[in-house]
Amino acid sequence: MLSSTAAPTRGKLVVTVVEAQDLKKEDVVSDNDVYVEAWLNKNYKQKTGTMKNTSCPIWNETLVFPVEKGDKENKLYVRVLDKDVADSDKIGEGKLDFSNVYKEGTGAIDEWISLPTHFHLSDKGKVHLKVEFTPETEPAEAAPATQQQQ
Repeated sequence: MLSSTAAPTRGKLVVTVVEAQDLKKEDVVSDNDVYVEAWLNKNYKQKTGTMKNTSCPIWNETLVFPVEKGDKENKLYVRVLDKDVADSDKIGEGKLDFSNVYKEGTGAIDEWISLPTHFHLSDKGKVHLKVEFTPETEPAEAAPATQQQQ
């Protein structure tokens, strides 16, 4: 029976969108109605629920993305938006390199991501993320059938 000690190559990237702070106010009349979009690939975006009338929302929401170790791009992109009746206004965007999350024993990444202005002269706030890799469990190999001799 062969045993593999290689690190798992497939799994889930578990992203917890914890909170945001110091978000730039986009609405003139009221505070922001804030949500976060996150993606590894623009074809598959996920988003949090909307937190109303705040510039310091707390979500503690988990988003799960399928990943393969060895993918060329190990970046998680986040966009913080202010939801309006007709459309949503972008407050800011940031990205997180999560390549270290695959290293055994490193555990989760717990980081604040800045949302810089277009020319990176200042920030439009920051978002707190926790990211970890959960390996896909392989189905157990079937034990070989035993034959009895008579």
